[in-house]
Amino acid sequence: MTKQTLINIVSKKVHLTKKAVKETIDAFFAESITALNKGEKVVVSGFGTFYVGKVDDKQVVPFGNESKRQVVKGHKVVNFHVGKPLKKKIA
Repeated sequence: MTKQTLINIVSKKVHLTKKAVKETIDAFFAESITALNKGEKVVVSGFGTFYVGKVDDKQVVPFGNESKRQVVKGHKVVNFHVGKPLKKKIA
């Protein structure tokens, strides 16, 4: 599902303009990104939780070629933990 598809579906279901729905979804994403940048979790009840995790430095050896050993620097990643109601509906 694309963002545009989501906008179309929601606008039909709640009888709002596509512009209003797009602004709402954009605001949700913007606020979610702000919260994640602050290290906060974003919890959507019944759906799941987004949170920022850290990946430590690690050494990578491409296909066993020791001479090309590289170090991948640690970085942050966004993780998602599925909520129980969603998990039950998918399973």
